[in-house]
Amino acid sequence: MAFFSRRQFLAGAAASLSAPALSRAAESLRVATLDWALLETLLAIGANVVAATELRQFREVAVTPDVPATTADLGLRGTPNFEVLRFARPDLIFNSNFYAWADERMRGVAPVESHAIYKPGESPFALAEQTTLAIGERLQLATARQLTEGLAARLDRYRAFLAAGDGRPVIPINLGDARHFRVFGSDSMFGEVLKRVGLTNAWQAQTSYSAAAPVGIEILASMPDAWIVMIPPHPADALATLATSSFWNALPAVREKRVLMLGSINPYGALPAAGRFADLLAEGLAHAWNG
Repeated sequence: MAFFSRRQFLAGAAASLSAPALSRAAESLRVATLDWALLETLLAIGANVVAATELRQFREVAVTPDVPATTADLGLRGTPNFEVLRFARPDLIFNSNFYAWADERMRGVAPVESHAIYKPGESPFALAEQTTLAIGERLQLATARQLTEGLAARLDRYRAFLAAGDGRPVIPINLGDARHFRVFGSDSMFGEVLKRVGLTNAWQAQTSYSAAAPVGIEILASMPDAWIVMIPPHPADALATLATSSFWNALPAVREKRVLMLGSINPYGALPAAGRFADLLAEGLAHAWNG
């Protein structure tokens, strides 16, 4: 199937990842957050992030944007270290609806502003755009609008590219073990990206806060035409078990090499996660379609 070369794709993806140039404002407000979706948004627009949570795991799961070595690690999102937060001396703390319980305690350190990206019945992509622009306006960073407009243009380009593909649906999953997975529905950030690039999410059933779990691996047999898109992290023993599983290897998608293993992405991320998913998915499909 004629598509576009992997070299052309990688050149375009590299350009999209580096544009716009997101420079850090030297005099910007010192900010902190407990929420990873807000963290990746702040980092992507060049905010001066002085404290955030679980940074080692964030670097492994979200991968991008880069976290400066000077950012203080507040520890677990559920039990942040408020003393470290105080020592980081933020001027402003951004929080989300998931960690609203911490607002009162954090107001003793700095003013708190709350933004919600994941709310039942609402589009996380649209809320991520609104949040990005609101934070950009609050911090006077024009890079926020560059990020939203740049990603929208990138997804439009991918939509045009992918229209030349095989038209198969996609099911984005994350393994829990060798027999179960978490699947991301139309109300997830991954599902939103699929819609915006013109692909169909093979999972049409209900989800709770963007995903459904645990789902039995046997369900994949009911979607013989779909691409299985696997989003790490996965348990290493689960992958090893699947490699020798008769059931797994009998699935049409596996037999026909319609399984994509992407790099790790924050499943409850914001626009940077949406862009990373789109980049990796489009690269994977381009490579597969070109053989």
